[in-house]
Amino acid sequence: MAFQNILRSARHPITRWVLLVICAFIGLQLFFLTKIALMARIAPESTAFERSQAWQILQTKQRLPWRQTWVPYDKISDQLKRAVIASEDDIFAQHDGVQWEAIEKAWTKNAKAELQASRAAQKNPAVKVVGGSTITQQLAKNLFLAGERTFVRKGQEFVLTLMLEALLPKQRILELYLNHVEWGEGIFGAEAAAQHYFSKSAYQLSPWEAGRLAVMLPRPKHYQKFPLSEYLAGRTEIIMTRMPRAQLP
Repeated sequence: MAFQNILRSARHPITRWVLLVICAFIGLQLFFLTKIALMARIAPESTAFERSQAWQILQTKQRLPWRQTWVPYDKISDQLKRAVIASEDDIFAQHDGVQWEAIEKAWTKNAKAELQASRAAQKNPAVKVVGGSTITQQLAKNLFLAGERTFVRKGQEFVLTLMLEALLPKQRILELYLNHVEWGEGIFGAEAAAQHYFSKSAYQLSPWEAGRLAVMLPRPKHYQKFPLSEYLAGRTEIIMTRMPRAQLP
C-alpha cells in the first residue's frame, strides 16, 4: 500500500519509471540475500554458470558429458585447498571478499583500454573489463550472473560478494567454490575433476595433482585439451612452492 501511494504521488512518468527500477533492484537484492542465507545449510544444485554451460553443450552435442559430485569440505584434500588459494587468491582467509589493490590495478587497466579505444576513434562497447577477482567474487559470479564482463555486472558481483562474506563463513565459501568451479567441459567440482584427471577421489590428491588442478582454473577447457603444456608444468611447480604458506580458513 505504501509503495502504491508513492507511485500515485509521483505524477511524472519518468519519476514513476525510476521508482519502479529502484524497487525492482531492491527486490532482486533481497532475492539474492535469501538465496545466499539458505546456502549456509543447503548446497545449490547448480549455478547460473553451470546451467549456461550445459545449454551450450546441448546445442552442439547430442549427449551431455557432465560430471559433478558434491563432497563436504572435510572430504576435499587440504592440498587442493592450499593449491587453489595459492593460485587464485593468496590472502583468501584474511580479506573481506575483495582485494582492493587488485581492484585498483584492474580499474587502471580498464581505463587505459577505454582511452586507447577512444583515441583510435573506435566505438567499442565490448572493451574487456578486468576484475581482479577473489575466490568469493568468482563464486558470486558463478552462482548468479551471466558470463559477459561489463561494469554493471561487476557492480552486482561486488554486492553479491559482500553478501556472501557477511552471511557465510570462509570455510563454507571455499566449500561451495570447490564443488562448483569448472575444470573442463562438463566437469564441475573437485571430486569430478579428481576422478576425471587422476582416477581418484578429491580427498586422495597429492600435492602435485592438487597443484596441477589449481593451475588449470583460469582456462580449464584449454588445459583439458593441452594437459602436457610446458606452461602448465612450470606453473604447477611454482604453485607447489607456495602451497605450504597458504592459510586455510
